[in-house]
Amino acid sequence: MAKNLAKDAGKEAIEALGWWQTHRFLIYRRLCQISIMACFMLGPTLGILKGNLSSSLVLDTIPLSDPLIVLQTLATGHIPEMTTFIGVAIVIVFYAMLAPRVFCAWVCPLNMVTDLAAWMRRKLNLKASYRWPSTLRYWLIPVILIGSAISGTTLWAWIDPVATLHRGLVFGMGAGWILIVLVFLLDLVLVEHGWCGHLCPLGATYGVIGSKSALRITATNREACTKCMDCFYVCPEPEILKQPLKEGDRRVMSQDCISCGRCIEVCPTKVFEFKSRGSHQVQVSTKSPSITK
Repeated sequence: MAKNLAKDAGKEAIEALGWWQTHRFLIYRRLCQISIMACFMLGPTLGILKGNLSSSLVLDTIPLSDPLIVLQTLATGHIPEMTTFIGVAIVIVFYAMLAPRVFCAWVCPLNMVTDLAAWMRRKLNLKASYRWPSTLRYWLIPVILIGSAISGTTLWAWIDPVATLHRGLVFGMGAGWILIVLVFLLDLVLVEHGWCGHLCPLGATYGVIGSKSALRITATNREACTKCMDCFYVCPEPEILKQPLKEGDRRVMSQDCISCGRCIEVCPTKVFEFKSRGSHQVQVSTKSPSITK
């Protein structure tokens, strides 16, 4: 079967599986992102979630802290309060156990902006003008920490579009819209998936944290793949889908996966699904016991 056009990604899945099956994870993600923002907005009134994405308090009891902010704070030579360490420990344990970069697809409000840019790029048939290495975001982490140590401030907090968008939605954007528009234009015109796929150091941090997490997207039914390319078109990290569709391990083991589930939704032959990290290993060992000897 010949590959589809990027602008038609998901069309076959809608015809074969229906609109809901082709958009269910996308809807769940939006509801999750909007609900979290609503909790922050209503925090002073209801007391469910107070603070911001960098540091918050759930039900006036449970602290949550952004790992990258805490690392920057330590780099400046300041020692945070014990509640901050407890908060970052809770965040790390939660995301380390769940799935790769769940924060990026299910919590981060900027994901809605970058998803819109990616959708428009496909519909307008825009080609990438530049290509950047995906490892760039990982190199930005030590650069940010060194910069924080030299400046004595949490450097990334001043230019972080994720925090800017969150503050803007809760307290009013002001000039912060300029930064968000720049991220949108970066993804739309210059580099495909430029922010989430190449630059965001916060996403890189959560990638490292979730590298051994439990849930993995798995090409359980890869023999049914028709090479329509729809999953590659919608995936923010398309390179990670190559290995699971070939011989060997069917799991997406890359820590760059954002666990958005879009590859699952747009596949008309149901090649992908979410499975626990060890489930496919058991399946392989049962079918080919000689491999484990």
